[in-house]
Amino acid sequence: MEIFLAVSRAVCTKGTFAEEIIKNQSMKILVTNDDGVRAPGIAALADALDRLGEVEVVGPSEGQSGAGHGITFLEPLTAERVSIGASRQAWSVAGTPADCVKLGINELLPSAPDLVVSGINAGANRGVDVLYSGTVAAAAEAALMGIPSVAVSLEAADTFDFKGAGAWALRVVAPVLPLGMPKGTMLNINVPAASRVEARGIRLVPQSLLAWEDSYQRRQDPRGRDYYWLSGAVPAPDTGNLTDLRALEEGWVTVTPLQFDLTDHARMNVWRDLWTI
Repeated sequence: MEIFLAVSRAVCTKGTFAEEIIKNQSMKILVTNDDGVRAPGIAALADALDRLGEVEVVGPSEGQSGAGHGITFLEPLTAERVSIGASRQAWSVAGTPADCVKLGINELLPSAPDLVVSGINAGANRGVDVLYSGTVAAAAEAALMGIPSVAVSLEAADTFDFKGAGAWALRVVAPVLPLGMPKGTMLNINVPAASRVEARGIRLVPQSLLAWEDSYQRRQDPRGRDYYWLSGAVPAPDTGNLTDLRALEEGWVTVTPLQFDLTDHARMNVWRDLWTI
């Protein structure tokens, strides 16, 4: 981890280290997202990653924000070739982001990718957002397969600079590639809004555990039946340790390693003898 932090600082100040790594890469990369295969963020991400090798895009046919790690198994999946961005061919899958990764790797791509990158999401995925995010779930699915994976999200603003966010993602990803990632581990990257991004650099930070302040708007349809819209507020930034929530608020590009062993190993040790027969 210290190696990664030191490398990231070098990349922030000079960019030369990342440039050398980029020149020496020739990878097979799967790009996906949860905003839909025709969303501008996925095209910008694919364009940025072209410098690392051969990019294949496999995205959901419709937006899947908040889909989490859902998969489709009660109905068949369909996939078709579509054109996105300027002239890039992509796979459009009528399923979830996790479906896109599973189907892409097992059926649609000629061979398994060396790297999976999900995004660029239109809106941040920091803190507990990662539990709901289809963007993060797609990268997590690849991580569970043992494939290095990254999720990239851009903080919401009046306008989205996806090209700029793609450049930041490349600067984060490039120095990690020679180090590798253990199975079940991924990187979660959040880029602040374009108006603030140039003021700061990259920070390696832990995930915040502050939850959203949920609320629902109750309305009525023309027949007088109640229905509900989820709203709520983003939690205030942490006042203690520097987390992804607070660092993003301060204008940093945040990098958080995530792992998907959900076992509470500390509780395992404390409770080990409770049910001994």
